[in-house]
Amino acid sequence: MKPKISLITLGARDLDRMIAFYRDGLGLPLHNYSPGDDMVMFRMEGTWLGLFPRQALADDATVPVEGSGFAGVVLAHNAPSKAAVDQVFAEALAAGATAVKQPVDVFWGGYSGYFADPEGNLWEVAWNPITDLT
Repeated sequence: MKPKISLITLGARDLDRMIAFYRDGLGLPLHNYSPGDDMVMFRMEGTWLGLFPRQALADDATVPVEGSGFAGVVLAHNAPSKAAVDQVFAEALAAGATAVKQPVDVFWGGYSGYFADPEGNLWEVAWNPITDLT
Protein backbone atom coordinates (compact mmCIF):
# COMPACT_ATOMS: atom_id res chain seq x y z
CA MET A 1 0.00 0.00 0.00
CA LYS A 2 1.25 3.46 -0.86
CA PRO A 3 1.82 5.41 2.41
CA LYS A 4 -0.79 8.08 1.76
CA ILE A 5 -4.24 9.11 3.00
CA SER A 6 -6.20 10.39 0.03
CA LEU A 7 -9.53 11.37 1.57
CA ILE A 8 -10.94 11.76 5.06
CA THR A 9 -14.75 11.66 5.11
CA LEU A 10 -16.79 12.93 8.04
CA GLY A 11 -20.32 11.63 8.50
CA ALA A 12 -22.46 14.76 8.80
CA ARG A 13 -25.75 14.93 10.70
CA ASP A 14 -26.53 18.37 9.20
CA LEU A 15 -24.77 18.55 5.84
CA ASP A 16 -25.73 22.17 5.10
CA ARG A 17 -24.38 23.37 8.47
CA MET A 18 -21.14 21.46 7.98
CA ILE A 19 -20.70 22.84 4.45
CA ALA A 20 -21.20 26.36 5.79
CA PHE A 21 -18.62 25.79 8.56
CA TYR A 22 -15.89 24.41 6.31
CA ARG A 23 -16.60 26.48 3.17
CA ASP A 24 -17.77 29.81 4.58
CA GLY A 25 -16.20 29.74 8.03
CA LEU A 26 -12.80 28.17 7.37
CA GLY A 27 -12.60 29.04 3.69
CA LEU A 28 -11.92 25.53 2.37
CA PRO A 29 -12.44 25.35 -1.40
CA LEU A 30 -15.28 23.13 -2.59
CA HIS A 31 -14.61 20.77 -5.49
CA ASN A 32 -17.22 20.06 -8.15
CA TYR A 33 -20.18 20.71 -5.83
CA SER A 34 -23.77 21.46 -6.75
CA PRO A 35 -26.40 22.31 -4.11
CA GLY A 36 -28.24 19.14 -3.17
CA ASP A 37 -25.25 16.83 -3.66
CA ASP A 38 -24.80 14.27 -0.88
CA MET A 39 -21.02 13.90 -1.25
CA VAL A 40 -19.14 17.11 -0.64
CA MET A 41 -15.40 17.35 -1.21
CA PHE A 42 -12.95 20.07 -0.23
CA ARG A 43 -9.64 20.26 -2.07
CA MET A 44 -6.78 20.51 0.41
CA GLU A 45 -3.01 20.17 0.19
CA GLY A 46 -2.09 16.48 0.19
CA THR A 47 -5.41 15.09 1.47
CA TRP A 48 -9.02 15.82 0.60
CA LEU A 49 -11.79 16.34 3.16
CA GLY A 50 -15.21 14.89 2.42
CA LEU A 51 -18.63 15.27 4.02
CA PHE A 52 -21.31 12.63 3.57
CA PRO A 53 -24.62 12.09 5.40
CA ARG A 54 -23.81 10.22 8.62
CA GLN A 55 -26.47 7.51 8.21
CA ALA A 56 -25.48 6.87 4.59
CA LEU A 57 -21.81 6.61 5.55
CA ALA A 58 -22.61 4.13 8.32
CA ASP A 59 -24.78 2.15 5.90
CA ASP A 60 -21.99 2.10 3.32
CA ALA A 61 -19.53 0.77 5.90
CA THR A 62 -22.16 -1.65 7.25
CA VAL A 63 -21.77 -0.39 10.83
CA PRO A 64 -24.33 1.03 13.29
CA VAL A 65 -24.73 4.81 13.19
CA GLU A 66 -25.23 5.08 16.96
CA GLY A 67 -22.34 6.12 19.13
CA SER A 68 -21.05 9.06 21.08
CA GLY A 69 -18.04 10.25 22.97
CA PHE A 70 -14.46 10.19 21.78
CA ALA A 71 -14.18 8.26 18.53
CA GLY A 72 -10.41 7.89 18.80
CA VAL A 73 -9.78 10.18 15.81
CA VAL A 74 -8.43 13.72 15.73
CA LEU A 75 -7.83 15.70 12.54
CA ALA A 76 -4.80 17.99 12.69
CA HIS A 77 -3.69 21.20 11.02
CA ASN A 78 -0.08 22.21 11.54
CA ALA A 79 0.87 25.88 11.39
CA PRO A 80 4.30 27.45 10.93
CA SER A 81 4.37 29.36 14.25
CA LYS A 82 2.65 29.80 17.60
CA ALA A 83 1.07 33.01 16.30
CA ALA A 84 -0.30 31.12 13.29
CA VAL A 85 -1.80 28.50 15.62
CA ASP A 86 -3.57 31.26 17.54
CA GLN A 87 -4.80 32.80 14.27
CA VAL A 88 -6.22 29.53 12.91
CA PHE A 89 -7.78 28.71 16.29
CA ALA A 90 -9.49 32.12 16.41
CA GLU A 91 -10.68 31.69 12.82
CA ALA A 92 -12.24 28.33 13.68
CA LEU A 93 -14.03 29.76 16.73
CA ALA A 94 -15.33 32.70 14.68
CA ALA A 95 -16.67 30.17 12.15
CA GLY A 96 -18.67 28.36 14.84
CA ALA A 97 -16.22 25.85 16.30
CA THR A 98 -16.14 25.15 20.03
CA ALA A 99 -12.90 25.52 21.96
CA VAL A 100 -11.96 22.21 23.59
CA LYS A 101 -8.44 23.14 24.73
CA GLN A 102 -6.97 26.60 24.25
CA PRO A 103 -3.55 26.61 22.53
CA VAL A 104 -0.72 26.15 25.04
CA ASP A 105 2.89 25.01 25.15
CA VAL A 106 2.77 21.20 25.28
CA PHE A 107 4.94 18.48 26.81
CA TRP A 108 6.59 17.45 23.53
CA GLY A 109 7.96 20.96 22.91
CA GLY A 110 5.31 22.28 20.55
CA TYR A 111 2.26 24.46 20.91
CA SER A 112 -1.27 23.24 20.29
CA GLY A 113 -4.96 23.56 20.99
CA TYR A 114 -8.10 21.64 20.12
CA PHE A 115 -11.46 22.72 18.75
CA ALA A 116 -14.59 20.82 17.76
CA ASP A 117 -16.43 21.53 14.51
CA PRO A 118 -20.23 22.06 14.72
CA GLU A 119 -20.82 18.29 14.95
CA GLY A 120 -18.09 17.57 17.49
CA ASN A 121 -15.29 16.33 15.22
CA LEU A 122 -12.02 17.18 16.95
CA TRP A 123 -9.28 19.21 15.30
CA GLU A 124 -5.85 19.90 16.74
CA VAL A 125 -4.07 23.05 15.58
CA ALA A 126 -0.36 22.76 16.32
CA TRP A 127 3.09 24.22 15.78
CA ASN A 128 5.74 21.51 15.72
CA PRO A 129 9.33 22.70 16.23
CA ILE A 130 10.70 19.19 15.63
CA THR A 131 9.16 18.22 12.27
CA ASP A 132 7.83 20.71 9.72
CA LEU A 133 4.35 19.41 8.82
CA THR A 134 3.17 22.63 7.25
